[in-house]
Amino acid sequence: MRREEVLMEALPYIQQFHGRTIVIKLGGHAMVDEEVLENAIKDAILLHYVGMQVVLVHGGGPEITEKMKALGKEPRFVGGLRITDDETLEIAQMVLVGKINDGIVSRVARCGALGVGLSGNDGNLIMAKKIGMQRVLIGEEEHEVDLGYVGEIERINPEILETLLKNGYIGVVAPIAIDRAGRSLNINADTAAGEIAVALGAFKLVNLTDVDGVMDKERTQVFRRLHVAETEDLMADGTISEGMIPKIGSCVRAVRGGVPHAHIVNGNKAHTILLELFTDAGVGTMITE
Repeated sequence: MRREEVLMEALPYIQQFHGRTIVIKLGGHAMVDEEVLENAIKDAILLHYVGMQVVLVHGGGPEITEKMKALGKEPRFVGGLRITDDETLEIAQMVLVGKINDGIVSRVARCGALGVGLSGNDGNLIMAKKIGMQRVLIGEEEHEVDLGYVGEIERINPEILETLLKNGYIGVVAPIAIDRAGRSLNINADTAAGEIAVALGAFKLVNLTDVDGVMDKERTQVFRRLHVAETEDLMADGTISEGMIPKIGSCVRAVRGGVPHAHIVNGNKAHTILLELFTDAGVGTMITE
């Protein structure tokens, strides 16, 4: 397409999204590859300057593992789930809040916008409770495991984010929550992004991953559009599996909670957020009710 055709195709979408809230979950290679992260942030800033209110929610599991090893602490996983003891939680906060969150805010500023970094502790943004004992398979036996300081979200208090968005800031949220006793808990970033999208009444949730979208069982085709019921069927029959389950679960929860559209997009390809949101065909998977 000629450049002017691309711009004209984007026009009705820009009009439709103007003044709406978009929550973008940064994950996959965006958290370890500087160029991928830069492209995603530039996309977010373009959305900001054409009139959308943008919130970025980020993960950081690989960097937490890397920092733990550098400090001489071996990460512990049981059945694929990280055990978060006192020391692990301290390292997670150091990495998520002190390094990754601050780095994203700085990059937003270098790209020409104003960002404010938050964790769930700020303004009681994310209230959670310690997750209960988890049943996991170890070998062929099922065991109950205490994951430590890992939380499940009870409530989102969006007022602090709403204030920032109203005043022209991009919110950048790290997935650390707070419980009723004032203790910090590590939470899943995909889940946090979905719950924040619901609490803000967002128009869209965009989840950046390392794959092109939701694929069929043979991994040969991407589903461009799915209804929630179809998505749940794909999880039930094993087409959606492993690491994609929490991402899709977050999208389903968001759509069920009133977010009109949730998107799964490959963040490794340049400017896929813009291509997904501003073109008729899109480049990922869009999930709707």
